[in-house]
Amino acid sequence: MNFFSRGTTIRRPAAPAAPTTPAVAVMPDPALAALSGEWMIDPAHSRIGFSVRHAMVTTVRGSFGSYESRLYFDGRNPVRSRADIVLHTASVDTGVEQRDAHLIGRDFLDAATYPQMRFTSTAVQLVGKDVYRMAGDLTIRGTTHPVELDLTYIGHVTDPFGYERVGFDGTTTINRSDWGLTYNARLAEGGAMVSERLRLQFDIAAIRSTSER
Repeated sequence: MNFFSRGTTIRRPAAPAAPTTPAVAVMPDPALAALSGEWMIDPAHSRIGFSVRHAMVTTVRGSFGSYESRLYFDGRNPVRSRADIVLHTASVDTGVEQRDAHLIGRDFLDAATYPQMRFTSTAVQLVGKDVYRMAGDLTIRGTTHPVELDLTYIGHVTDPFGYERVGFDGTTTINRSDWGLTYNARLAEGGAMVSERLRLQFDIAAIRSTSER
């Protein structure tokens, strides 16, 4: 038989499967168990904001000055943690009054029609030492889509007034057009005035709820 004739297939023995390394479960730090309970974001020491590329060469940064929050952190079992944050769209601040007026108008946030935007968590997992991934629903202009936040635990202290404080930094990147934020202008060079990609930033200092103290 001619093994090189057309249509002939030579079957080679299958290579042995490579050994798999069992996944190592990430366990929460036992010291965090004492932090379990209800918390609220301290607006005086926190920033909930965003950054977006502008005119292709600069970055505009802004934040929301007014919001309400309710957080529950479970140090023993992080998957039971949850968060609910409501931001007032008219409180947006980029440091430029004219730009802020444009952002709260109908081209963008339309604060008169949609006075609030909201993030509500749906799941939490510990993915590394002091690193959590929080999935949730983000609602802007009445449109809701799922997002994922990567959160890093910063630390825990008791301040001179006896308040327990805990810090987290979080971030996620979204495509703003998915939430109906489609306004744009074209540059002479062909690029967009405002990038479609919007980075949301959560620099959080939370205080234990008074009911927990």
